[in-house]
Amino acid sequence: MNYCPHCGAPVTSKIPEADDRPRFVCEACAAIHYQNPKMVVGTIPETGGSILLCRRAIEPARDKWTLPAGYLENGETLQEGAARETLEEAGYQVSDLVPYAIANIASINQVYIMFRCSLADSAGAPGSESLEIKLFQPPEIPWQELAFRSIREVLKLYCQDREEGKFPFHMIDIL
Repeated sequence: MNYCPHCGAPVTSKIPEADDRPRFVCEACAAIHYQNPKMVVGTIPETGGSILLCRRAIEPARDKWTLPAGYLENGETLQEGAARETLEEAGYQVSDLVPYAIANIASINQVYIMFRCSLADSAGAPGSESLEIKLFQPPEIPWQELAFRSIREVLKLYCQDREEGKFPFHMIDIL
């Protein structure tokens, strides 16, 4: 950040009084500009024992497989954002969203919140961010072709939990 979005004056990076880390501070209007992690919301959509994956049409990780997920928008609940991302990326409505996992990725300032859910529609279609969508039985999941470590770790936990028939809530750190 170079300029204050409130008044347009230059900002400097400094530790404000009563704070513990550097922030962008406007010397003209004294506004402190906080930068917070991005919230990523997504689903683990399942139907008939199969899990829905999307092949990415965009960078990063174009041509790799992922669960439907993306950035939470202002004004959305976590569930609304996760359902929207599934509809946008795979053309499916979802139902019965249950919180399943939080993946902290502090190194890139992201927090993933993933929900278990069911596909409410019988057929979807790839959205603009997906090259294709496909239902995979757990043994068929293309583990070496998954886009992100966070998705791989959440899917591993999910497949293990499915085998045990129990779905506890998970919180993991991706280093």
